[in-house]
Amino acid sequence: MANRLVFATNNQHKTSEVRELLKPNYQVLNLTDIGCEYDIPETGDTFAENAALKSIYVVENFHIDCFADDSGLEVEALNNEPGIYSARYSGKRGDAENLKFLLQKMDGVENRNARFKTVISLIKNGESYFFEGVIAGKLRTEPSGEKGFGYDPIFEPNGYNITFAEMEMAEKNQISHRALAMRKLIAFLQQGT
Repeated sequence: MANRLVFATNNQHKTSEVRELLKPNYQVLNLTDIGCEYDIPETGDTFAENAALKSIYVVENFHIDCFADDSGLEVEALNNEPGIYSARYSGKRGDAENLKFLLQKMDGVENRNARFKTVISLIKNGESYFFEGVIAGKLRTEPSGEKGFGYDPIFEPNGYNITFAEMEMAEKNQISHRALAMRKLIAFLQQGT
């Protein structure tokens, strides 16, 4: 029987990625699966604080061990913006709007260095743990690829000549910021803690 863990998200793309990474040992439920309709506010100043707010809410209200992530894109030339505001950088929630807004801000900027960062907050058996994953790359000037989500169509990881949105999920799951943080989480969970 697989262990049950809640991933505090409603994002189906993220849920699919993480279920793939954690099967068969864990049954990963998301907020929809547990009937959580509350939009948990991300009022923290860091990825770690925002992730912790979500995992704490689920454990306190649904009494199931939980992990939550906060992820975002940090662009060197923009003082690490959009950062924790990645999902609503344009002032709206929507991948197309945020991508367009970022490309406009980067128009004519030569330094295209960027990185994706994920911090996972896990609460298991009443204890809190954090896991971080980072992947560096550069931003393209135009979107390319149909896979992925968010800023994937303009992010080309270092050492590759394709964007995240051009990669198959299996390939992205080997190198992405979320996959790196998840591997740390999985290694921890496999210790039986």
